Amino acid sequence: MRPATALALCAALASTALLTGCGTETAGAPASSGATCASLAPLADPAGRTWDNVRVVSGKCGPSGAPSTGFEVTNTDQEPLTFTITFTLVNGFGEAMDSTTRTVEAVKPGQTVRRPLDAEEGPGSARAYRARITKVRAVPADGPSGACPPSGVRITNDRGDAAMGLRVVGIHLANCGTTDYRLNGYPALRLLDEDRDPVTGVEILHGTTAISTGIGGDAEPRPLTLRPGESAYASLAWRNTTTDGDPVNAPYAEVTAKPGAEPVTVTPELDLGTTGRLGVSPWTKTPADAGVPQG
Repeated sequence: MRPATALALCAALASTALLTGCGTETAGAPASSGATCASLAPLADPAGRTWDNVRVVSGKCGPSGAPSTGFEVTNTDQEPLTFTITFTLVNGFGEAMDSTTRTVEAVKPGQTVRRPLDAEEGPGSARAYRARITKVRAVPADGPSGACPPSGVRITNDRGDAAMGLRVVGIHLANCGTTDYRLNGYPALRLLDEDRDPVTGVEILHGTTAISTGIGGDAEPRPLTLRPGESAYASLAWRNTTTDGDPVNAPYAEVTAKPGAEPVTVTPELDLGTTGRLGVSPWTKTPADAGVPQG
């Protein structure tokens, strides 16, 4: 794993500014007219410019046609993917000046999508910096942005908490459909590495007491009925202690809410060290006055 702290900058493209709204774009549907990169070419210095089918490019990337920095995403998979990319902007002295996260939704198989990448000052403002790709995450796309998946539920993860080697991340399930959704027990997990290949050798425990007491993840499972608009959560807990052996990193996890449900890929960024254990709490209904954090 190559961790990075992503300062989320807003990125809805407007006619006069590039980063002034929400940081999500949908493939094939530019956020504003002219919001593409023309005369693209890879930058001269290749270090940090490419990562998992994402590359930094240069050209006339702003709506005004101003020279700027852009990026290109290519989906080489067999299904639509949503990409989340973290960039670091570096000045001429090699100092990291800013960090920004951009999301490109529902890139079709074989499709290449190009987008501008600018700082808050607008078109051309990233020109003074060298953009480096810090992290790339790609998960199967559920469908159009904002639409409820065919399953009727949306599964996400939050950013979690960390203290003295202990990590806790929440998995959130929201009933965005029109009928009740029933749960009973624990979510099933399949851990995946950066290439989305299965990670083996990790014991997944029911409950979190074996990881740490006081997390609150050891209640007995109980049947839940989520009405439309209601949600539930489960906690993942682990320690990232490293001793002998190779540390295990699993940035992705396939979550199966209940037997027979379709698995959903999320990005809990599990830096498991050499502990080989991950605790999982049962599904618990989210209190009515609590929001559902988004990953």
